[in-house]
Amino acid sequence: MRLSRRALLSAVPAAPLLAGALNSPAQAAPRGADHERILANTVALLAGTPESNARPETAAKLAAIDTTARDRLAALDAAGPGELFLGVPLGENDAHLTTSFRYLAEIALATRVPGGPASDLPGNTAVRSRVIDALAWLHATHYGDQSTGYYGNWHNWEIGISTHLSRALVLLADDLAAQRPDLTPALVATMDAYLRNGEDGDVDLDSRFHTGANLADITTNRVLQGAVLDDAARVTKAVADHLTVYATIDPYDLRHGVTDGFYADGSFIQHASVAYTGSYGTSLLTRVVQTIKILQGTGHGPEDGLNGLVSTVTGWLADGFAPVIHEGWMMELVRGRAVSRTTTGYAAVATVVEAVVDLSAHATGAEADALKGYVKHVRETSRAPLDPTAFLSPVSVGRYADILADASIPAADLNPPARHAAFNAMDKTVHRRPGYAFALARSSSRISKYEYMNGENLMPWFQGEGAHHLYLSGQDQTSGHGTAFYATVSPTRLAGVTAPVEERRTVPELYGGFWYDNPEAGFTSSSEAQNTYVYFPRGTHPFSGGARLGAYGVAGLAQSQDAAYAAAQQGLLPPDFVVHRNAEATKSWFMFDDEIVVMAAGVGDPAGRAVTTTVDARVSEPADEIVLSGRLANGDRWSGTGDRAAPLAWLRWANATRATAVGYVFIGGERRPAVTLDTVTRSLRALRAANPDTPVTRRVFSLTFEQPPGDRPRAMAWALVPGASERRLRAYAHGPLAVLSNTTRLQAVEHTGLRLLAANAFAPGTHRAGRLSVEGPASVLLREADDGTVSLALADPTTERDRVAVVLRGRRLRPVDVDAGVTVRGVPGGTRIEAATGRAYGRSLVALLRE
Repeated sequence: MRLSRRALLSAVPAAPLLAGALNSPAQAAPRGADHERILANTVALLAGTPESNARPETAAKLAAIDTTARDRLAALDAAGPGELFLGVPLGENDAHLTTSFRYLAEIALATRVPGGPASDLPGNTAVRSRVIDALAWLHATHYGDQSTGYYGNWHNWEIGISTHLSRALVLLADDLAAQRPDLTPALVATMDAYLRNGEDGDVDLDSRFHTGANLADITTNRVLQGAVLDDAARVTKAVADHLTVYATIDPYDLRHGVTDGFYADGSFIQHASVAYTGSYGTSLLTRVVQTIKILQGTGHGPEDGLNGLVSTVTGWLADGFAPVIHEGWMMELVRGRAVSRTTTGYAAVATVVEAVVDLSAHATGAEADALKGYVKHVRETSRAPLDPTAFLSPVSVGRYADILADASIPAADLNPPARHAAFNAMDKTVHRRPGYAFALARSSSRISKYEYMNGENLMPWFQGEGAHHLYLSGQDQTSGHGTAFYATVSPTRLAGVTAPVEERRTVPELYGGFWYDNPEAGFTSSSEAQNTYVYFPRGTHPFSGGARLGAYGVAGLAQSQDAAYAAAQQGLLPPDFVVHRNAEATKSWFMFDDEIVVMAAGVGDPAGRAVTTTVDARVSEPADEIVLSGRLANGDRWSGTGDRAAPLAWLRWANATRATAVGYVFIGGERRPAVTLDTVTRSLRALRAANPDTPVTRRVFSLTFEQPPGDRPRAMAWALVPGASERRLRAYAHGPLAVLSNTTRLQAVEHTGLRLLAANAFAPGTHRAGRLSVEGPASVLLREADDGTVSLALADPTTERDRVAVVLRGRRLRPVDVDAGVTVRGVPGGTRIEAATGRAYGRSLVALLRE
């Protein structure tokens, strides 16, 4: 059995560490120039400069800093027994301890603001002394003894507290040196002790806790600690460790075993297997840009200066962030458990905008112009106003105003108008067109089905089972997505999901707490077993991926059991650990210009339960006028919701109030869906224990295929058509979509208008789809151009095959332009194209051919 992190800490006596720190001599000599520059840069970052704070645009931000500090001082004055601040009791709640340190840092910040509104806080040495005394009291009574500390969430002890405390030490550096020269080294020694994964409290790059965004936080804190201690070795080591987060993750050559970070395809992963661009990714982005600012003008950083880091982060923005932001809204599929929080997708993007604003100040030329243009684009397309008061830095507020006022910089997205982003490393796909964005969440034996943790995202079970969000342009996305969507749509009936019909209980309902607590079996709050089976379980099948050809794409998923169910079947889990069996389905998504074609085969449940496959689920405001219309396969009008008497040819959902519509065309297999339109009210607390018990009401449209208990496996195929009119939907009776195959072995479709054929082969062997013979498992896109050329994209969606190949029957073709690793040769009856996919990690390899 592995020791808990608290047990490890308790085994390390705190007394020698603290005795050495407390006996350190006062700092008599001035700090080194680099360390003084780090401190000055950090104070400017947090408190602004005389120039930035004299600007009218920063007045609201400075007022907010002042108001926050006054509120904290009032709470400090009114504190009762066992509290430092009123309403924040200490002793058992680590989050409250973190909050107490944050409040002290917020008070200290207000005393360092140069200029701004008339206030007695800037330069107030008496207030600073109160903060210093409070820091000493917290350290002596609740923080300094590791034998009583380190309860609750490890993040609070290693990152949360250290972040606020390190900032406070910077803001109060001179006052601490003059009044309590012993306190800073003592506090840093305690931070080291809580970080004792490596030797001497240093960062352990082999620790699963010290990765990605967490590592950026830890190392930036240590840079600040080194600056206040005038400890060059600490700063140098912290910067070196920090720079590792900029490295692109190579799954075939992992450094320190770390899979957290950005991948070549723009994917971002945290917690080893969670797609997390929109939460931990934004934290990483913010931290690295701040650190670039903190190190500016010092001798620390990479040998080639900071320009290379700026270019790296600009690449993250273009390939990682921009595709998952739609008109200022962060897409749900990359937000992990944060989808259950009441903060909106717009608020999540505000942190990205501040980082882009600051990064643009360090970039040059076209790179700087592109970043500034993107800031303008987000501002102009967002349906919610961006409030720069939420920015961390007053300096950023001024820079943001300058960008918006610069008429020489046009607003421009970092995405082209039509883009297909295949995030193979994190099992996500985003398909963008003018008028809509389609976001698809999958999972596999590599990537988690969902993230639950700490009472957040309580009903996540099917969020990675082919769930999708279809964002329509020009809309306020808070009406139809975010917590409103997850609160009012059943977790078993998320858009795109196939799920068994059964009731499931949340983790707190099952175990009476936020995790399964069984230390003897290896389950503690932050153990690997908890991660693997409770917080973010992976699937058990490798097939999840697809191919991309220009702006078009195909994706596939072999729906599988999760890791917990598989482990329970092998007798590896305790008998009181509850697992869930999944339904079965093989699915493909073919993403064109006007349509997203979806195929499902082998849909059913070997356990005999009823199964629901949801074509789409859309929510709208209660007062919105929703109009449903449709036609049956025989041409008759569809008669209304709930009618399953005859197969549908098409159905149209329209929100007349907001002038939006989505069409559904049924092109094969089952065509008798259930259609419902209900008004649903549920509490936000059902999503997250810390949410307020606030009811949210939406009209919920649901289009589902319902299979009764014991039903045989079935197949169905449909097309989602964003913005479709009834006339356009009627025209699909004459093309251009043709289903070539829809089985558990091969799913393929042809779009005659685009002259494009796409296929997923799920099983070994040779599979025929039109002119193609596919040696599976593989994903393929084939397009013929008017000039006689043929473009072909091949990919291995399992990431396990060394080579994939197809034969294109007909006239022999020669290569015009092929990716490295692609070979082309003539064979009897056609042309064989083979791609070396052994180290591609799902990436598509492309060939351009000609007769």
